[in-house]
Amino acid sequence: MANLRRSIAIDLGTASVLVYMRGKGVIINEPSVVAMDSYTGKVLSVGKEAKKMLGRTPGNIIATRPMKDGVIADFNTTEKMLSYFIEKALGKSFIKPNVVICVPSEITQVQRRAVIQASKFAGAYKTYLIEEPLAAAIGAGVDIGDAGGNMIIDIGGGTTDVAVIALGGIIINRSIPIAGDECDKAISNYIKKKYNMIIGERTAEDIKINIATANLKDDNDLFEVRGRNLINGLPMHVFVTASDISEALEKPLAQIVDTVHSVLEQTPPELAADLFERGAIMTGGSSLISGLDKKIQEKIGIKVQVAEGPVTAVVRGTGKALNWIDKLDSSEMGEESSRKKAIEERMKNNFNY
Repeated sequence: MANLRRSIAIDLGTASVLVYMRGKGVIINEPSVVAMDSYTGKVLSVGKEAKKMLGRTPGNIIATRPMKDGVIADFNTTEKMLSYFIEKALGKSFIKPNVVICVPSEITQVQRRAVIQASKFAGAYKTYLIEEPLAAAIGAGVDIGDAGGNMIIDIGGGTTDVAVIALGGIIINRSIPIAGDECDKAISNYIKKKYNMIIGERTAEDIKINIATANLKDDNDLFEVRGRNLINGLPMHVFVTASDISEALEKPLAQIVDTVHSVLEQTPPELAADLFERGAIMTGGSSLISGLDKKIQEKIGIKVQVAEGPVTAVVRGTGKALNWIDKLDSSEMGEESSRKKAIEERMKNNFNY
């Protein structure tokens, strides 16, 4: 039965859930949204279909995001969401799969246990955890077993993880709850304040994807935004420019840049010298905000580049970790030291992943 047991990797993000299967690559990339009937507790839809319901549901239907700031906010809903994605990836089977899930680098032991328990109740046989910066580095093609330092800046939906990695472990890291979702909120608040118009989550996200930029600039291209008038409650629309949105994003992006700077300040001198030569790598969906790499580069003085396929880098790295799944941490207490030693041993033995 052990030979028949399949393994999958999951990036359990605040904004989206990605599932990777060995030999097939990324097979699922859907929003981490669940729509439920509040009367019966029955799950009505998950993922793309549930996201369409955000802000549009009748009184008995609740469409929610069970993850917040990279950790579980609603245990029961997360369990049902995981169960849905595991079954969608593997189909119905009597043999439970092994699951590798990436988690933010600074979550607590209680939060780690919550992830493992939710995965267990969702149908996993064993659940293994790997930190997001390590997964992002592997997915970006970085040799994490190298003695030289590498900086990873992973900007997802709920959290930004910044880490310096060497010899298979995280040397210095910091995780903040400022990322794509906070950018969406900043856009909503800016439009509410400037135009007296209320917009929904999906509209704010569309604006970010289409015209968000980290650099203030004159832009004659207009983007139509529709919403509800704050004064009279009637539908309305306005046209915004990239310079409007860059102004809206100034505060959250500044916090991300400052976090990168603070990690670099605490990096040991020898590793800092490596980073000056190698630069930093950005991953995560929000790393695609135009000009953000240049903004960070100007602040820290070293080259910053966006990884190839930044949206799926974390789950690809988590997927490659399936090749040494037995070496990862599966304890509910999250013994990081044993995981780190296992990775170092793996690298010294020159295993290919």
